[in-house]
Amino acid sequence: MRMEKIRIQKIIADAGIASRRKAEELIERGAVTVNGRKAVLGEKADPSKDKITVAGREISLQKDAKKYYIMLHKPRGYITTANDEGGRKCVMELVDDIPARLFYVGRLDRESEGLLLMTNDGDFANMITHPSTHFAKTYRVTVRPRITEEQLTALTTGVMVDGRPSMPSAIRVMKSEQDRTVLEIVLEEGRNRQIRKMCEAVGLEVARLKRTAEGPVKLGMLQPGQWRELTAEEMRAIKNYHKKLAAKNEHEKQKAVSDNKKRGKK
Repeated sequence: MRMEKIRIQKIIADAGIASRRKAEELIERGAVTVNGRKAVLGEKADPSKDKITVAGREISLQKDAKKYYIMLHKPRGYITTANDEGGRKCVMELVDDIPARLFYVGRLDRESEGLLLMTNDGDFANMITHPSTHFAKTYRVTVRPRITEEQLTALTTGVMVDGRPSMPSAIRVMKSEQDRTVLEIVLEEGRNRQIRKMCEAVGLEVARLKRTAEGPVKLGMLQPGQWRELTAEEMRAIKNYHKKLAAKNEHEKQKAVSDNKKRGKK
């Protein structure tokens, strides 16, 4: 039976190759082909009939394959990638006993540590990482030297990162010493090396960075290098959290439309 045509980035995500956002990047880089020709962003295909390859490897959908939702405690020194030609340690090595092709949901750079979600469910990854979601992530960050009130205010209200301002952040001082400060930072966006760049913008050096939570899910006592599957309760909490965020975003969108109409009548 022929399947309905669906967007190629969704096919890639459903096959457990990468998240939808990463799949879009692969398509734009020319790494994806459909029946021997390079795919274009927005194109649809029939996975039951069309031959789709990513980086030369043919993929196929396995509708009955088990979906995995993994929490990994990423140690420092590991890179968040599938493999590395330079021989550096990769997070995939830590989950190679899972009988599925996983991809990470968001990143942590080499020197960062903490909670890293991994899955082979593209829809789940997209729910968390889509820019419009503003899925909150919590970090414990040690900075040097000791933070000033001016620096704290700047980080909280937003600083310029890669040419555009960061969103306001919830920041709490957890410990303050003569030459360093330990902060809890909650971000609702996830740009590349964002916390390090934010701190650099105000003259602070990040000595240590650990992600402790994503939305309602907390790292807890999981040890570095260890992983576990998310519980049913955690999965429900994530979905409920996402529904609340979606409702909040829709309310803010409708309010913005209403405000624009009112201004237009004046």
